[in-house]
Amino acid sequence: MARKRLKENIGLPARWRHYHGAYYYQVPRNLEGQWDGRKQYRLGTTLGDAASEWAKRMRTAEHPALYIRELLERYAIEVIPTKAPATRRGDIRALINLRTVFGDMRLDALEPTHIYQYVAARLNKQGQKSHATGVFETRVFKHAFTKAVEWGLIRRHPFKGEVRLRGIKPRTRYIEDWEVGEALSLVPKRKRDSVLMLQAYIRLKMLIGIRRGDMLRLRMSELTDAGIMVRPHKTANSSRLARTFEWTPALRAAVDMALAARPIDIAPWLFCTRRGKGYFDEQSGQAAGWDSIWQRFMTRLLAETKITHRFMEHDLRAKCASDAETLERARQLLGHADARITERVYRRKPEIIRPQL
Repeated sequence: MARKRLKENIGLPARWRHYHGAYYYQVPRNLEGQWDGRKQYRLGTTLGDAASEWAKRMRTAEHPALYIRELLERYAIEVIPTKAPATRRGDIRALINLRTVFGDMRLDALEPTHIYQYVAARLNKQGQKSHATGVFETRVFKHAFTKAVEWGLIRRHPFKGEVRLRGIKPRTRYIEDWEVGEALSLVPKRKRDSVLMLQAYIRLKMLIGIRRGDMLRLRMSELTDAGIMVRPHKTANSSRLARTFEWTPALRAAVDMALAARPIDIAPWLFCTRRGKGYFDEQSGQAAGWDSIWQRFMTRLLAETKITHRFMEHDLRAKCASDAETLERARQLLGHADARITERVYRRKPEIIRPQL
């Protein structure tokens, strides 16, 4: 009789376990030579690192996957390591929940009704529906079954085109002009305070509307004679085309403000730390230091200005799109291929309609 798994190991791939702050793989007997002669192989301290290391070591099983847990394990080995760090973290968490619920089900037993039941059952501790989490995990599940069709494990996708889930409701927070004025009027406490950097960031973001990751990746070398050159990183695999925002008096003023706020002049980044490093960590896909600065900035705004409701950094991108004179202009600024996402998610300013005479 198989030994019952500990609570912290439930949902992890077969032969995985988590202890002493790291993930380990229990090497099958007689295969120690493929794992540096170890019976317990340390994969990494995070799920992302563990999955990447496992993908390097493991070989895909030659026999077709019969159970969903085998499909998800293969998906974790072959597909997830190819994604961006932030996406990997979310997908790995989704796989843990999906494996716990569907792991012992055969591939050909999954029906569309199971997906609806799964999303409906995603409840948080307060008993409120976690619809967004369920929808996201279902998207990962859907892609795993798309790969199963590609790998020849099944002939037909069990729920593609048959499941219609209510989409995640977009944010509606629109930053008013007076709120921007309040944020830009906050008095810094030092000559090169982070407040000055964030105020310059806000000015620049409202002018060009690029994503946070692209803003924090801006290098001094990308401030060209023609303008600010931006290469979108989120869509780097589908489009390698860079965009250049032409200089205008307002754009030059925003960049000059950012340059004046830099804590160190020789750093290659437009927005940098006191040690001259960039805020965006390419390995983790996060900008933890920047997020902390932003939260402290928002705390001061709520305490020292007339602003009463927080706004997110991402809401600045929406303001840029909302204040654009046309939908096409907003799409161009945000770099979307399809204007529908621009209109549905980012155009938040109430429409002013002239009544009939």
